[in-house]
Amino acid sequence: MKQLAIFSSGAGSNAARIIDYFRQHPVIKVSLIVCNNPGAGVLTIAEKEKIPVLLVEKENFFRGSAYVEELRERKIDFIVLAGFLWKIPVALVQAYHRRIINIHPALLPKYGGKGMYGRYVHAAVIGAGEKESGITIHYVDELYDHGQAIFQAQVTVTPGDTPETLAAKVQQLEHAHYPRVIEEAVSRELRL
Repeated sequence: MKQLAIFSSGAGSNAARIIDYFRQHPVIKVSLIVCNNPGAGVLTIAEKEKIPVLLVEKENFFRGSAYVEELRERKIDFIVLAGFLWKIPVALVQAYHRRIINIHPALLPKYGGKGMYGRYVHAAVIGAGEKESGITIHYVDELYDHGQAIFQAQVTVTPGDTPETLAAKVQQLEHAHYPRVIEEAVSRELRL
């Protein structure tokens, strides 16, 4: 069984979809939720699903071990970011080379980088007059929203769209594609 850790900072809608997708999977299991926000909704999901939680604190994450040893002790094979708002430290990227993936709510390389998450991304896309937006699923490297793209899907930006309506369209793409792309990436990288 290959063990997945989901890193999340917020409500956890993508985490819930991923957990549900892998619930009966023969070789991939969500076995840990990693969170940096003690008030995050994803913790309620973890409790309901009886998935262990690792709460990380900033000092140890960025200037300490980056929790690499804790993840290894728990036999984590692959890391999935689902609304995790901290940049992944170099130590963790190196320890899990090509085994950390992220989903970004825009078509990278546009609208990525520090501060580009959630509503900020959608407002920037609409403000620039873009005709389409979407999702990018990519490997995580040492830079924000920079690693090699694995998958992209598009939605049309319509004249009446607000950041909230565009977010809803993009979230539909996230829920439809992210679990399947995770499965393919884990299978490819871990040679299941």
